[in-house]
Amino acid sequence: MCGGCVSSCCTLPVEVKIKDLIRIGIVDEFERGDPAKNIAKRLQKEGIVERYNQKSEIFTLQRMSNNDCLYLDRKSRLCTIYDKRPDTCRNHPKIGPRPGYCAYKPKDVVRQESGSLKNATSAPVPKF
Repeated sequence: MCGGCVSSCCTLPVEVKIKDLIRIGIVDEFERGDPAKNIAKRLQKEGIVERYNQKSEIFTLQRMSNNDCLYLDRKSRLCTIYDKRPDTCRNHPKIGPRPGYCAYKPKDVVRQESGSLKNATSAPVPKF
């Protein structure tokens, strides 16, 4: 199903834990013992993290101005860190900010000369 989609899930907020940030390479393993709120402050300054929930210890990754994930290639619509992607992405749509929700939009759209997509329509998606 995902191969026929325009990467709609990559426009949803991406919630990550410290282990995801280490896997991606944003945080070093030796920082694991540092207070997460200090790591969050640093990553917010660097424009990588949008917010941090201290109670759940969940970081929300910053998105581009068009709501795409920072790691989504604008042209190919493919993940640039696929092998290191966060658990939220690996297990979508089972986990994440909207468990069970898939924003599937088929690729059978007309591409304009600029490479942008138009006429994308939502399609019914089976429940997981």
